[in-house]
Amino acid sequence: MSARAVAVEERGQRILSATRSLFLEMPFEEITLEAIAARAGVTLQTVLRRFGSKSRLVAAAAEEATAEVEAQRGQAPPGNHAAAVANLFEHYEAWGEVALRLLAQEERFEEIATIAQRGRALHGAWVERVFAPGLARCPESSRSMRRAQLIAVCDVYVWKLLRRDLGLSRAEAERAVLGLVEALGAAGEP
Repeated sequence: MSARAVAVEERGQRILSATRSLFLEMPFEEITLEAIAARAGVTLQTVLRRFGSKSRLVAAAAEEATAEVEAQRGQAPPGNHAAAVANLFEHYEAWGEVALRLLAQEERFEEIATIAQRGRALHGAWVERVFAPGLARCPESSRSMRRAQLIAVCDVYVWKLLRRDLGLSRAEAERAVLGLVEALGAAGEP
């Protein structure tokens, strides 16, 4: 890669990083391309030339973040409940605040709603993959209910409730979710 190409790529990464950090600091509607450019140490024209619009920039930042999330969540081994819950908490400790901010704004902004919907699909696919052995043992008539229960028990709002609202340590919160997951696995038909 030429020095110029490396510099262009590095600027693009700074812009994406600035977008993500500003998203954690303020509501979506308050984030401006000017603020992103200033945070990234580039000009507004550089942001526009690279991404074209705020919507396209947000989509690019979301694409990058989703790839990171998929890689991290993909490390959970199927059938190992403790490892799955540990993987889930690793994800929420890093991304939980971002997910909550997205969910709080999804009804107001189409760009955010699209990202939130993709996150829901990713979470559902993760549940299906890591809990596949147990789901396969469920009678077919109750499998979709068990999947829904696991999605709910492993949801970011449960993490928020346990960690933020109830003040449990990460280890305590993980044990609580693992207990719920294992209870679902041992409960037979829903």
